[in-house]
Amino acid sequence: MQFFFEVLISGMLTGLMYSLVALGFVLIYKASGVFNFAQGAMVYFAALSVVGLMDKGMPMWAAIIGGFLVMIIVGLSTERFVLRKLVNQPPITLFMATIGLTFFLEGLGPLLFGSEVRAINLGIVDEPIQSIMDNYGIGISKFDLFASGMVIVLVTLLALFFQKTKVGRALRAVADDHQAALSLGIPLQHIWAIVWGVAGFVALVAGLLWGSRNGVQFALTMTALKALPVLILGGFTSVPGAIVGGLIIGASEKLAEIYIPPVMQSAFGGNFGGIEGWFPYVFALLFLLVRPEGLFGEKHIDRV
Repeated sequence: MQFFFEVLISGMLTGLMYSLVALGFVLIYKASGVFNFAQGAMVYFAALSVVGLMDKGMPMWAAIIGGFLVMIIVGLSTERFVLRKLVNQPPITLFMATIGLTFFLEGLGPLLFGSEVRAINLGIVDEPIQSIMDNYGIGISKFDLFASGMVIVLVTLLALFFQKTKVGRALRAVADDHQAALSLGIPLQHIWAIVWGVAGFVALVAGLLWGSRNGVQFALTMTALKALPVLILGGFTSVPGAIVGGLIIGASEKLAEIYIPPVMQSAFGGNFGGIEGWFPYVFALLFLLVRPEGLFGEKHIDRV
């Protein structure tokens, strides 16, 4: 039973890191109603900018501030030179624009900061907390706990931002209907600029955490794929849904990795390793059949 809880808790903590990437998708989707294909590239570009500035002699704290400013510039430039030209265009047009942004960032990052794999040391070691190990026999990583705390704080702040602030309410209005928001005097360009800046900051936090764990490398762009099942479960428009979806996906992924292969091997023989790579997507697909809008997503009612 201790091993079960260790796997469960480890999966949930990892799932919270998936949630951090999913947050970037939620922010852009709430503002523009389009899926931001460039979120993974933004995570990679943000982490790369930090290590690139550190390579130029900056201390880590200054490099992180510099990386934040870089992502603000990326967000503002995206709004100014891409999205502003596409106001009131169909969602597929905005989606295609984010695909172009993906390839642009994936090429620009290595050009400016180099493409070699580099490490980020946040000062949090990835080892079990000894007191919990001694008292309960459960290994919980210090790094996972730290990362989860960061995610919870960030999600809480974003939830309050959307619900309690004037800008957050304007953002929700823009997401519902661009034309109606414009008719009410809501500055669409300003709202998009703000939300892309916030999404850039979220990408920076995600890039630092994932880069610290796996190294800053091109593979960080693939973290966006891990967020897709999280979005499907939680809902594309819900910040709290990103957290709940991450917890479910992270826990189910780890439990499936441990417990399903032995059952399948005893029943059918052969090798059933690597199940954690595809199980979240199968789980999300089955969930779509039951609740397409996600746990916290908005239901769309067709009117005749």
